[in-house]
Amino acid sequence: MVMTILIDGYNLLHASGVFGGPPGADSLQRSRQALLDRLVDALGAKRAAQTVVVFDATAAPPGLPRTLGYRGLTVRFASQHADADALIEELIDQTPDSRRLTVVSSDHRLHRAARGRGAKAIDSEVWFAELMRAHQQAGRPAAPSAKPTGPLSEAEVEAWLAEFDDPPSEKKQAKEKEPPSLEIFPPGYGEDLLDEEE
Repeated sequence: MVMTILIDGYNLLHASGVFGGPPGADSLQRSRQALLDRLVDALGAKRAAQTVVVFDATAAPPGLPRTLGYRGLTVRFASQHADADALIEELIDQTPDSRRLTVVSSDHRLHRAARGRGAKAIDSEVWFAELMRAHQQAGRPAAPSAKPTGPLSEAEVEAWLAEFDDPPSEKKQAKEKEPPSLEIFPPGYGEDLLDEEE
């Protein structure tokens, strides 16, 4: 396999905002899988086969090997390294023609390591936005959107008018009395990212 894209997994997960459903015991695993699915769909089979995604191993699914294939992607867990950055640096050093390599991370330590070997380094948020834009321009199906794709039906218009009715409906008043949720990220999510920021 010729590796042309090397991705800092949790860094990209955080930058992309891809999450695998509501918080729960397996929310991190579902978020990882949602990110990998999005990558495979956007990259296409050929580029996915040349892509390696590296995750810290502190929250790796139990029983998984250090390296596995997922829909053509290569996924690595840094179980024998201090963190994902250390494994990514090792992979950069092991790449025979690093000038063809793109390292995706917002970590400046990895930017320095990539540029030191002649590889391209790009921030996760910038790379992901470019990937999604190219994916949509290529005519591939876009990721599901919460926005309406056409004109609303009369029933939908009435439902929205009822939702924003003045005076507020009983349903809306009850909703306003609920305290706001403080769970922005899945439980344990920040723990996986602490090492990456150092």
